[in-house]
Amino acid sequence: MSKLPVNSILLIPILFILGFTSKDESRVADFNTYSQQIPGANYDIEMVPIPAGKFLMGSPSDESGRKSDEGPQHEVNISAFWMGKYEITWQQYELFRERKIDDLNDGYTRGKEIDFGVDAVSAATAPYIDMSFGMGKDGYPVINITQLAAATFCKWLSAKTGQFYRLPTEAEWEYACRAGTKTSYSFGNDASKIGDYGWFYDNSDGKYQKIGQKKPNPWGLHDMHGNVAEWTLDEYAEKGYDAYANKTSSNPWSKADKLYPRVVRGGSWYDDPPALRSAARKASDKNWKIIDPQIPKSLWWHTSAPFLGFRIVRPVDTPTKEEIQKYWLKPIEQY
Repeated sequence: MSKLPVNSILLIPILFILGFTSKDESRVADFNTYSQQIPGANYDIEMVPIPAGKFLMGSPSDESGRKSDEGPQHEVNISAFWMGKYEITWQQYELFRERKIDDLNDGYTRGKEIDFGVDAVSAATAPYIDMSFGMGKDGYPVINITQLAAATFCKWLSAKTGQFYRLPTEAEWEYACRAGTKTSYSFGNDASKIGDYGWFYDNSDGKYQKIGQKKPNPWGLHDMHGNVAEWTLDEYAEKGYDAYANKTSSNPWSKADKLYPRVVRGGSWYDDPPALRSAARKASDKNWKIIDPQIPKSLWWHTSAPFLGFRIVRPVDTPTKEEIQKYWLKPIEQY
């Protein structure tokens, strides 16, 4: 029996730890933190590797601040992916909204995961007011946008770079937030320490803050607790995880067939510490558009959600072309 090359032997434990199959071997060497260049702009998006693994999703019945929609706890397998180190900023998002760099690439070598260009991506309409509400844009996370707007940004970024980006599923989001922990927060159960890791009602001075000023979680992700709440892909179920009780699921995604409600995670600068727990969930609300004067309501903006933003993920295993399209949302009804 012939011996394996040394580099193959060294690769075996890495593949085992990360849960990769043989088809992923070409990606293992690249499973590190990287900065995604946005061709034609001076802004990068830092991406952090999130290893494959298994965790208990939801909160135990005795967790302080727990709500009924956080249970029952259930076992979930998650495949490896990269996640944005920070929430998407105004500067990054407005590159998509303004579309001034669509034809610029600055010598960028395009990825091979996406086979269409930015001309295939719908453009967002300009807001009629300053959607930061005067709270600041330079270095701040984008706010007030709809889930559709966040997903379409991902589609535009994918077309621009050739790499597949999307919103996280709710399970991916909680798995990344916990970062291997089983406590109420990624730093433990002591809510008095939340000020070291996140912006919330008592320390935010009544507004959102610049990204990355607080301590990261154990996997290097900033602002997973507070600052702005974050969109996920999932439909919100008031009964929690009843459908997953007493079984192990793999990469679950509750696909929405109606506009409201969808799942928002992480809590925000406007919330108290219990809403910033790793398992805490929030349902989107049509009242976030209540003061929007447009008829029909804007596809792109919430006018009453200055606490709501998003971050992006990129899976290690690129889905098929048909599967990819399912992650980029289409309007279900008038927003």
